[in-house]
Amino acid sequence: MRVIGLAMCGVLLAGVCAAAQLRRDVPSAVGMSAEQLKRASALLAAEVESGRVGAASLLVARRGRIVLDKGFGVPADAVFLLASITKPVTACALMLLVERGQVGLSDPVNLYFPEFTGEEREKIRVRDLLSHTSGLPDMLPENTELRRAHAPLSEFVNRTLKTPLLFPPGTSFRYQSMGTLLAGTIVEKVTGQPLREFEKKEMFEPLGMKDSSLGLGGRKVADLVPCMTSPKANKADEERFGPNSDYWRDMGHPWGGMHSTTADLAILLQTFLDGGTYGGTRLFSPATVAQMIRNQNEGLNNPWGLGWALAPSRAWNALGDLVSARAFGHAGATGTVAWADPETKLLCVILTNRPYGSDSGRLLRRVSNAVAAAVE
Repeated sequence: MRVIGLAMCGVLLAGVCAAAQLRRDVPSAVGMSAEQLKRASALLAAEVESGRVGAASLLVARRGRIVLDKGFGVPADAVFLLASITKPVTACALMLLVERGQVGLSDPVNLYFPEFTGEEREKIRVRDLLSHTSGLPDMLPENTELRRAHAPLSEFVNRTLKTPLLFPPGTSFRYQSMGTLLAGTIVEKVTGQPLREFEKKEMFEPLGMKDSSLGLGGRKVADLVPCMTSPKANKADEERFGPNSDYWRDMGHPWGGMHSTTADLAILLQTFLDGGTYGGTRLFSPATVAQMIRNQNEGLNNPWGLGWALAPSRAWNALGDLVSARAFGHAGATGTVAWADPETKLLCVILTNRPYGSDSGRLLRRVSNAVAAAVE
């Protein structure tokens, strides 16, 4: 009887794990309108058919059930350059070390970069790197010069450690990619591993994010969705260091160099909706999840979590107008957005290859609104 009982427990546990993974279902099974989801799809379809967007992919899930998974001009599982959706993934890597007691959010950043001193740099904490309150710039003044020279990532780090601060640390919010660069470099310093390898072994493989990589991950640029570029762009520069160049695609920059699919990003978002666990694999504790999607910038000019943008944020907000105040996510300059709403148990990933701007951002917000409105 004991053997039978143990066997039955194994079956039950297996069922629980299976239920914790995303699976397909019809919209009505999770209280969503199929007609409204068609409207969301139609918005992207029209943009691709007109040529205003070259390619797009859309995935929507609620309560762990995928109700829409579609590609426009490309297969649904096409791999896109995410741009700044990379930032919360870098934050996840750093938070794994916080959970393990290897890094503290209140640690001064110059604990890891002793040369990072002067101009109040000693006051910058690890937390500031993830909440955009460090005073570091978004891009270095010499960003184009470095890219044109095919500078290694280490040179970007060296320049960031010397670049002037824009404001005293912790006193304001200003969106900044260079803080995320230092956050990713801290992961490398503490673990002794390249960030791309750490993320692969500690996050992507355990969660089953099989198509995700920081950098090319052994793939060829030709196998990935190309980013649309401006007809006015300098052709020589585009080929040498633009968003479709081998250099930029494989650099592995912690602020924008990740490639992924809608399905893989849905896994990450579902992990957060489920308190840090997916398919029986625990990535984070519930306490870490709660901290990452909580406003870190009380009293400042813009709310932000640890890596994640929050719905009330006025910066890069492509989450739309109909999500709850608890929603979190991130947009990317290549025309991408991924968000989840704990209030409705809804997640949405929209990947396009049109650079983020007024038109692209408006499209992402409108599709997000159409998706959020599908909840009945």
